Amino acid sequence: MAFSADFEKALQVGRPPNIKKLFPNSKALIVSGKVVDRAMTAKGNAIAMAANGRNIFVIKGVLQAAQRANCPVIIEIAKSEGGQKAYCAVNYWNMARVVDALCNELGITVPVAIHADHYGIKNDKDLAAAKIEIPTMFEAGITSIAIDASHLPDDKNLLANLAINKFIPAWAGLETEVGEIKGNQGLSTVPEAKFLIQGLNAHGIHPDWIALNNGTSHGLEASDAGIQVELTADIHKALASYKVNGAQHGTSGNSSERLRAIANQTSTTKANVATALQMISWGLEVNDYGNAQLDSDGNFIKVKGEGMTEEMWGEMVAYANEKGWKKGDYKSLNLPFENRLLAQPEAVRERMAKRVEEFAYKMFTEVFNATDTAPLAVAEILKAGSYDLGSRGGQIEDPAHWTEALIVERAKTLDGDKGPAGNFDD
Repeated sequence: MAFSADFEKALQVGRPPNIKKLFPNSKALIVSGKVVDRAMTAKGNAIAMAANGRNIFVIKGVLQAAQRANCPVIIEIAKSEGGQKAYCAVNYWNMARVVDALCNELGITVPVAIHADHYGIKNDKDLAAAKIEIPTMFEAGITSIAIDASHLPDDKNLLANLAINKFIPAWAGLETEVGEIKGNQGLSTVPEAKFLIQGLNAHGIHPDWIALNNGTSHGLEASDAGIQVELTADIHKALASYKVNGAQHGTSGNSSERLRAIANQTSTTKANVATALQMISWGLEVNDYGNAQLDSDGNFIKVKGEGMTEEMWGEMVAYANEKGWKKGDYKSLNLPFENRLLAQPEAVRERMAKRVEEFAYKMFTEVFNATDTAPLAVAEILKAGSYDLGSRGGQIEDPAHWTEALIVERAKTLDGDKGPAGNFDD
């Protein structure tokens, strides 16, 4: 396969040190998440898909779709999916290896970021563990991370982000989060978002993305209430001077029309797609909202001849029934069935990935406005002459006004409704 001069140059200078060390002879352009964000910003009103690679078929299909659409892409896994207590075989420590191998096998030339999504910090124990664990993730090829301490009160959220930042390479893509993803309850507010971003800014930390609770839920949706576009736009406008873009979580359950509105009316450059891609790879019937459809008996609808074999699906359903799992628990089938899915005939494996490819390609080209953004990403690398693009934003806030004591006091002035307590992990 012939490679362009720009690609070859980007390959030489654009791969971060951890990627060069792991894959010294690779032709995969694995980059910082910053590169993908800058490409979307350069085009304007464009969003990069951050695909949760719950299985290898999802990763393969999304990479093939990105190549067809000529756009960079983010492959990610969340802590619940791919951490130490994971329900997927793909994890924080092997995801880069899977992506690199597939890129070389398939001749993928678009830039790809490897993102550790929803790295949750809920207490002091999690924070202490993070200081050990996060470096190991970057050693394993992660190039971008989302620190999610949104479960904590506002002051502790900010302080956790400050405490962990020294363990994240400066060149890496960085996402932060305010407000847990709880559907239409506990919605994020402008003051809460500004508090987090201003406090980080005062300490020289400039996230590429901020994720909000703007009306979505993880996993299966019971309705299409979805993203609050106006709320999202208001928060993004309030943060404009800090040069932070939006990361949209919980896209499954939102129509293409609403996702286009997010692209056109907000500063969102990253959108997570997880549950929909999993269901599509399996061969289940999915609507425009990314929700798997149910039959009159409340069961998932397996499309004959699509995704896995009907026999394999029957075994997965039987396993779930034996465990007493509800429909939202089916994600936990990923780990026990990964090897069995890989043991299916090649034609079946290929159609699993192809189904994902077709869905993702439509999202890239018709919803996210990401077509032909790969050259923009490469241009950003060449302009910087480095894998490290630096920060888009500069320091505005005075650190003297954001000491730990003042952070605690400032947080007392925030009166946002955090919504109900509970476990809202993906």
